[in-house]
Amino acid sequence: MGDSLGTAGAAGAQDPGPEGAGFAYHPVERELIVVARPELVQDGSPISEAPPGSSALDMFLMDQQLALEPLFGSEARVREALALLPRHGVDVPDLTLFHRVRGGEDRLEELASRLAGLPGIDTAYVKPSALPATGPFGAKDDGDERADEGRREKEGAATPDFSGRQGYLGPAPEGVDAAWAWLQAGGSGEGVSIVDVEAAWQLGHRDLGPKLAGIVAGTPVEDLAWRNHGTGVLGVLGGSRTGSGTLGIVPEAVLAVASIHGIGTARAITGAADRLTPGDILLVPLHRPGPRLGYAADDDQRGHIPLEWWPDDYAAVRYATARGVVVVEAAGNGAESLDDALYEARPDGFPAWWRNPFDPAAPSSGAIVVGAGAPPPGTHGRDHGPDRSRLGFSNFGTRVDAQGWGHEVTTAGGFWNRPGELQGGQSEDTWYTDAFSGTSPAAAQVAGVLAALQGMLRTAGLAPLAPEPLRELLRRTGSPQREAPGRPSSQRIGTRPDLRAAVAHLVPRRITEGVAERFWDDLLPDPPDPLDTHHSTTRLRLYVNGAWRTLTDPEPHVRLAVHTAFAGGRHAVRVRYTDADEVVGVTVTGER
Repeated sequence: MGDSLGTAGAAGAQDPGPEGAGFAYHPVERELIVVARPELVQDGSPISEAPPGSSALDMFLMDQQLALEPLFGSEARVREALALLPRHGVDVPDLTLFHRVRGGEDRLEELASRLAGLPGIDTAYVKPSALPATGPFGAKDDGDERADEGRREKEGAATPDFSGRQGYLGPAPEGVDAAWAWLQAGGSGEGVSIVDVEAAWQLGHRDLGPKLAGIVAGTPVEDLAWRNHGTGVLGVLGGSRTGSGTLGIVPEAVLAVASIHGIGTARAITGAADRLTPGDILLVPLHRPGPRLGYAADDDQRGHIPLEWWPDDYAAVRYATARGVVVVEAAGNGAESLDDALYEARPDGFPAWWRNPFDPAAPSSGAIVVGAGAPPPGTHGRDHGPDRSRLGFSNFGTRVDAQGWGHEVTTAGGFWNRPGELQGGQSEDTWYTDAFSGTSPAAAQVAGVLAALQGMLRTAGLAPLAPEPLRELLRRTGSPQREAPGRPSSQRIGTRPDLRAAVAHLVPRRITEGVAERFWDDLLPDPPDPLDTHHSTTRLRLYVNGAWRTLTDPEPHVRLAVHTAFAGGRHAVRVRYTDADEVVGVTVTGER
């Protein structure tokens, strides 16, 4: 194996502050992954279960004081899980071939090269640390900092209601229409579980409330910046209805977390997937430094890409989607075209079966990949370009399915490694920020939208959608991406989800029929509809099956036929209408 995968060193380990070029997150850990050959060794046991001292691999491990462990758990358990997969048409790589080496953290590249040459080993590679897909993109100017200090002085006061600053909750095209979804049965995420995969959270935050189920895998890392990031993601999803603080897109969904610390990203993903049922959501708001800059973790996040690039993470996501779990993945903040030919070249150390997961012609991981778009100009007094245009840091390409706000996201938690600039204080449980940025909050918004959709389906007694139909729904509906100078819409980040449009596309309208008992003709609305600039909207209301149903802007011949039928008293007016009381058909029949 060459050394191209091993240059992710200590970049980001310093703590220089978000106003400069040195904004960074502390790396969690690098991983040395070994892929075994499918053949069994000696007595027919998997390679990690060979008797001590029985192979060249075992002797090498003892000599180097290393431990080799199955990445996804015991082979027996993994084979049983794979055998039970419904798969949903997804072919899952053999998870039993992946192993992780413990030890030798200061010489992983050398060890990978030597391990790859041993009998029974297919290949080995080093993974740089996964990092939060967020950044300093909302850094404040001096005037903002003074305002922030003023907010901190009021830390003893009651927490205000910040939901008015969460424009992404509002109607399309500016928002995702979450507020509309809350009025629909199940639209607050009832019956849906979401697991957030990263490294740390402030689980006692006042906004997370009783729907928080806790940690399902791994051990959280003790780091404030990671904790603020995780809290911000959970706030976007499940901020509870308390009348103060912020609101989540799906406040009734059950939230849980899985930490990558100590077990790695792939094991965290499969561990989370095992705790979910088909239709539930698994969110991965992380990215890694990719091949553009030699896998180095630059503080500006240039070249960072989605996790599915690495074979074991790809296999883990395939496993989750084969279970019917919907995986939502950050596209990354590397300003990369994922269509670039760079990603077609198989890196040294990757197994021969690996194919570029960003290539639509290659087998897909099944994840929904989310880019970052600009919020509406003027949000929080700032302008990041035309609404829904690609933000300069966001990765883009054919592989990206949808977008969310990548700037000005108001949510729970602080700003990077600091107290919240919207509300700070001594307790992290009451911090709030206006400046959550990156493909992380964008991915969280899309995850919330999908949870709302699944909640509506489950509440209606319908089966939740599998990952691929949901991905297609996002691509077919939503508010379209817009152009920005130097960032054309051909640099695809997809549409911003529109819950109302998605439901209309997804659920056919149920049509009911009945005979009108009386009618009301609004020839000139009083007062006129303020949204109808020409004041021309008229409505014919028909009382059918015990309630008024509305026909908007009826054709003159329809209005005349209804008037004539009721005036003569000898004809029936049959009406067809939707669940929303919208009249879609009027027929005048013979005598009553």
